[in-house]
Order: sequence, then structure tokens, then C-alpha cells
Amino acid sequence: MPEKIESNYDANSLRALKGLEPVREHPGMYIGPTDEKGLHCLVREVIDNSIDEALAGYCDTINVTITADGSCSVKDNGRGIPTGINKDEGISGVELALTNLNAGGKFGGGNKAGGYKISSGLHGVGVSCVNALSDTLVAEVCQNGHVHRQVYHCGIPEEPLKIVGDTQATGTTITFHPDATILETTEFHYDTLKTLLRELSYLNKGLTLTLKDEREGKEREDSFCYEGGVVHFIEDINKGKQTLFEKPVYFEDSEGDDRFLEIAIQYNDSYSEQIFPFSNNIRQPDGGTHLDGFKAALTKVINDAGKRLNILKENEKLSGDDVREGITAVVSVKIADAQYESQTKSKLCSTYVRGFVQKAVTDKFGTYLEEHPSETRELIMRCVTAQRAREAARLAREETHRKGVLESTKLPGKLADCSDKRSELCEIYIVEGDSAGGTAKQGRDRRFQAILPLRGKILNVEKVRVHRALENEEIKAMITAFGCGMMENFDESKLRYDRIIIMTDADVDGSHIRILLLTFFYRYMRPLVENGHVYAAQPPLYKVSAKGIPDTYLYDDKALEDFKKSYDGKFELQRYKGLGEMNKEQLWETTMDPARRTLVRINVEDAVEADRLFSLLMGDQPELRRQFIEDNAKLVAELDI
Repeated sequence: MPEKIESNYDANSLRALKGLEPVREHPGMYIGPTDEKGLHCLVREVIDNSIDEALAGYCDTINVTITADGSCSVKDNGRGIPTGINKDEGISGVELALTNLNAGGKFGGGNKAGGYKISSGLHGVGVSCVNALSDTLVAEVCQNGHVHRQVYHCGIPEEPLKIVGDTQATGTTITFHPDATILETTEFHYDTLKTLLRELSYLNKGLTLTLKDEREGKEREDSFCYEGGVVHFIEDINKGKQTLFEKPVYFEDSEGDDRFLEIAIQYNDSYSEQIFPFSNNIRQPDGGTHLDGFKAALTKVINDAGKRLNILKENEKLSGDDVREGITAVVSVKIADAQYESQTKSKLCSTYVRGFVQKAVTDKFGTYLEEHPSETRELIMRCVTAQRAREAARLAREETHRKGVLESTKLPGKLADCSDKRSELCEIYIVEGDSAGGTAKQGRDRRFQAILPLRGKILNVEKVRVHRALENEEIKAMITAFGCGMMENFDESKLRYDRIIIMTDADVDGSHIRILLLTFFYRYMRPLVENGHVYAAQPPLYKVSAKGIPDTYLYDDKALEDFKKSYDGKFELQRYKGLGEMNKEQLWETTMDPARRTLVRINVEDAVEADRLFSLLMGDQPELRRQFIEDNAKLVAELDI
């Protein structure tokens, strides 16, 4: 029994959090982590309110601005948050929405009292949470010929909503500055918001979303509007790939006025499947009933078509994996009263959606296959080829298992393992070449750091099936060293190292090897990336030597400029291009010592953009790679970094 703590415990010990206090006390319950991800979740919450107006048919433009002072502003041309006095609470609708966790037009169902039938949000806590976690928030609503304005600080209004001008426009503008006392970072990332707005524009055809950065030195602007919606989504994903259908197959369906779906399908020449399920504009990385219905119907209609065209015998059947090889698809449903597995909405659980999607795919895609026999025949032949290749891959995996290649008990000979066997404390460096590998082995801390040197460039898995990948010695060495298997046999609990660190030279070849490794991890061991196990080492770019000061290592050009400003005197400058230029002490001090090194964690925040870039950079169309390099050349300060 624990020792009793002497204290008074009575009714006065109990505290009831009021208003927005729960959000400020426990922000993680509402927005998840308070880091960069949580910060951008706040922007999404405000945008979702504007998207709801678009779904209801009242808004066609949303403007997002990162202002010069670091605030974020979201403006729409919808109806505007109601400005009248709520008879139950005695305050304006604006103040009610911004200060009450359970207030909003998402309750009450349908168009009753102006409520939303379909909504991106579910619990009505979005904009009020943003208010709670902002040191300043300004709400402006254009409605009934007037401009209404109200200012808040940490969720508390300065004064009631008041009229500050006249206008014939309608809409809501929310401008907020996140509270640095609660959030770990308050700096908005333009590219993160750009990816979000692009995705939302795909899912809401005809809706214009603009993004503008007004911060000094960072001025940028982009605008997105896709009349083709998810068709453009598929086309952008498949850039750089050869496709089976000239244009994506697109269809939509509805049941009543509260169930609607859009689906786009196109096959490409890759060996992986990319299916992106959405409900009410929110992506479900863990799938759900809409994805289940899509997969079941897809397998059935392709098998039915194969038998109808006499390609498949009566007793032959293609599996779901066979029919999905090389597919790119978007499954977007917009439904009332969506039910999710958790607050993160990562998995849709509304049971009726499975049948809704399954029926639509069976009818619509089945009809397409009947009306396009030549494309259908080619598709089925590709599925049959995939089936045979899958069998070959199965045999290859069985052979590698038989030889112990995929088992962690027989480690590769070139692995210099660490002595500690507690995976949560251990890390492995993937090092380019035997020379750098030898230096890393000498400089490491043998207790928790393992070194695996790779010889040359590994296979580009973007262009080969799995059985070919398993024939590559470097890939087999990594699989064996990690101990967690791959693809459907991946088991994170067997991972032998918590951190997998890619350490390559700071030149073109090193960058290429890093991309090849990331491609392998992304395609065959994606949970490693998704769950934050993969890192890139950051060796220094410069070493500065000067009289009277110790050698100084600088990791980028800005650090060099800062040094020049702070040091008044002559100094020698050495620019590193490879790990081989360092001795073991320098490599440890700059790149491997946990107390002093810099690591970059590799994240996959947006699977669509990651897949597009991997396909573009590692695919078969060099002209697209060249265009990408030309478009982004201005962002590169040093070509071989």
C-alpha cells in the first residue's frame, strides 16, 4: 500500500473547470500534441467551419493568410456566424460559438434552425478551442449589411460583439495568434498549409482556396480550384507513371440528401496500391467502412468481368491484393452523423456506408468494365500477372525464411551491433560505404549504437516487385538487422532499434542513396516512417579554425554568416563534402554524440504528397524530374548539400 498523504479532502477540494478552462488546462485532449502538428490543427479547425458553409452551398471562396505578425487569418464568403442574440444564453451567436465547447450549427440535425446536414467537424468544439489556445483572436462577421467585430484574449472577450462598419458582403473572418505559453511552437509552416488546402480543393470541386504569406522575407501566394475535383487528384498522383486508363474512371452516387460519394480510379505501372479514403473531407489513414465496401466491390466486379471475358476459369479467382496492384483511387463520402473509432477520426465506423459504397462501385464501375472491353481485358491480364508475381514473391519469402534471411536471430556479418539489447534505447546507423562505416564503428558508443555499412546504392524498389527486392544483398542485410519483417509480415514489436539513422555523404550521391533508402522504407516498411523511427543525420557543412578559439562546426550557411558577424578576425574555413573527411573523434563530436548532434526525423504527414514525390523522383520519366529540379532550384543554396 502507498503511504498516505496528509491533506484535507472535502467538497472544497473539488474544482469545476468553466468555459474554455478545460482546453487551456488540457489542450492535448482537444487538439492532440501541442507541437507543430497541434498548431496546424488549429488552422484546420477554423477552415473546417468555412468548409461546412461550402458543403451547405453558401460559400465558394476561402482565403487563408499568414499575417506579417505571425497570426493566421481564415476568411470565407459564407453566411457568417449568426450575430443575433441567442435567447437561451443572452449573448450573440458569435460569442456563443467562440466561448462554448458544445455550441454550433452541427447540433440539431439537418437544416433545422440553420444546422448542417453534413459537416467536417463532429463535436462542435473547433473554433472555441482555437479561441482558448490563442492569446488574441479577432472575429469579424459580415452580415445583414453590417461588419460585426469582437476581440478575445485567451478565450475571454474584451467586450460584446459590436458593429464597426457597413457592407453588402457576407462571411466570417477569424484571425488568431496562438498562445506561446501553451503551444510549443507558434510558427506556421506555409508548405504544410499549402498541402492541406490543395487536398481540400480536390475534395470540394469548384471551391477556391487561397493561401498567402505576408511575413517579411517569406512572401508567397498560391490558389487552388479544381473543377474536376478528385479526378484532378488522381491525375496529379499519377504524374510520372504510365497509366492503364487514359483518364481516371469517375463516378458519383447519392442516397437521399444526406449521403453522397465520389470515387475516382486509375491503374498505373507501379506495383503498389494507393487508395485514399475520405469522409466529410477528413482522410482516414486507418480506413473504415467506406474502404471496406470499395475493396469488396472492386474484387467482385473484376472477377465477374474476368469470367465474362473467359480470361478466368470457373474455379479461378483473383484476390483483393491481385486486383489492387497498381491502383490509385480516391473514395470520398459525405454523410450525416458520421461515426468514428476515435476523436482523431482516423477510421470511419458508420456501418451503413459499407453497403452504400459497395453498391455504387458494383453498379458504376461494373458498367464501365462492360462498356470498355479492351481496357477491361488488359486490366484483368495485369491482375493475373500480379497473381503470378505474388506467388513468386511468396515462394521467395519462404525461401528467405528457410535460409534465415528475414529472422533476427542470424545477423548480417558486416553489422557492428551494440551491446545493449533493449530496443527502446538502441539505434542503428545506415552508413554509405565501408570507409565511412569503419570510421563510424570506431567513433560510436558501442553500448547503444550499431553500424550497418552499405556497399553502393541499393535497388530502386519503386521499379521492381518484392521478389526482386529480396534478391538484393543490401536490402536483405537491412531486413535482417532490423528484425521486424516487411510489408504484410511487418511487426513493429520485433524492431531491434528504436532509431534508424541514415548517415550519408553531403553530396549528390549521398542524397541519391538517402532517397533510395527512404523509398524502400516508405514502400515496404511504412510504419517505420509513420511512427517516427527513421532519421537523417546532419553532419556539419563547415569547420572554422581561428586563433584563440576552439574549432567550431557550422551546419548551414546561416550559421556561417552569423559566425562572420560575431568574429572579427582571420579564420580558416573547411567545407565538408563527405563523412570520409572526418576522423572518428570529429564524426562522434559532430554527428553521433546524442548530446551535440542534430537529427531530422522523417515524417509522412501527407501520404498523397509523399507518394507523388517518390513516384516523380524515382519513376521512369526523367523530364518530370528535370521540371521538378528547375521549379525548386531557387530553393537550393548549395547543390551538393
